[in-house]
Amino acid sequence: MSATARADSPRVRAWASGRPGLVAAGAIVAALMLAGPSAGATHDAVRAPAEVAGALPAARLQGSGALRFLGLLVYEARLWTTAEFTPERYDAHTFALELRYARRLEGAAIAERSIAEMRRIGTFDQTRARAWLDQLIRALPDVNPGDRLTGVRGPDGVSRFYSNGQPTLSIADPEFGRLFFGIWLSNNTSEPALRRELIGQIR
Repeated sequence: MSATARADSPRVRAWASGRPGLVAAGAIVAALMLAGPSAGATHDAVRAPAEVAGALPAARLQGSGALRFLGLLVYEARLWTTAEFTPERYDAHTFALELRYARRLEGAAIAERSIAEMRRIGTFDQTRARAWLDQLIRALPDVNPGDRLTGVRGPDGVSRFYSNGQPTLSIADPEFGRLFFGIWLSNNTSEPALRRELIGQIR
């Protein structure tokens, strides 16, 4: 893909359905994760966005990194935690994962890839997979360059999602949160380099 490739080109859309999205996300989603240099050289000077500060009043930037596909930036990721955070027991803590996208991606593709990546972290049956996919599709809208998706793991085990600071959906299942955020934070992540950046092992 050339440097002038459109953000909504077929290959970029294929990326979303072929690697983590955490989201999730990649996606965020999560990712064709070729981690770039950390964006958080001066962590103490970075202010948490409003949705993070509301959930974690004492939030600090644990680490940051970038997701790239064939040299093109897909998103920048930042992990917000409190002083008690330990990466090995991430699912026992309150934290927030913030993704700022540089590409246009479909939320449904991000959600589908997130489910696939969650299977790397733990096992779950098809009934649970369908239920979680339906929830993720509602939690993760389509994104355009500059959009932010944020996931907050609360002390009650509830995962709360935000799009550009506005709430989209909460998912109360603690096991969902462990597996979803494990896309980035588990030792079984498909991209350990990005994990190291997010947990602050690479500066």
